[in-house]
Amino acid sequence: MARKRRENHETPGELNLTAMIDVAFQLLNFFVISSHPMDVMTNMDIFRPAPESEITEPPPVDITMLEIMVHANGYAIQKHNVRFEELDRQLTKLAATSKNVSVVIKCTGDSPHTGLVNVLDLCSKVKLTKLAVFSM
Repeated sequence: MARKRRENHETPGELNLTAMIDVAFQLLNFFVISSHPMDVMTNMDIFRPAPESEITEPPPVDITMLEIMVHANGYAIQKHNVRFEELDRQLTKLAATSKNVSVVIKCTGDSPHTGLVNVLDLCSKVKLTKLAVFSM
């Protein structure tokens, strides 16, 4: 004989999580607002150089060969693009330190002829005589 189950007419209880989530957000909000963040910069070890009592100029660099490129749109000294005025200033400064500098002038195929002539004029003006001209 089978046992008859007793029917349960009670509804299962429900757990309302909304109130718990609200409390959790309120606690999170409280801790975020009331905390004081640590200043990272105050804990860094920074070693500053000692102040120099006398500022000295760096010693002049002894350049034995200078490479000047003549491009279609400008000039370059030692592979650094410069304008014509800067080229004039650099050559004047270099010639003041040494006249024994060999100057290699490289012209690209699309560079204008006036670019080469301008560089040769600058070298003549500052009295640099060891010149070599290449076409690339």
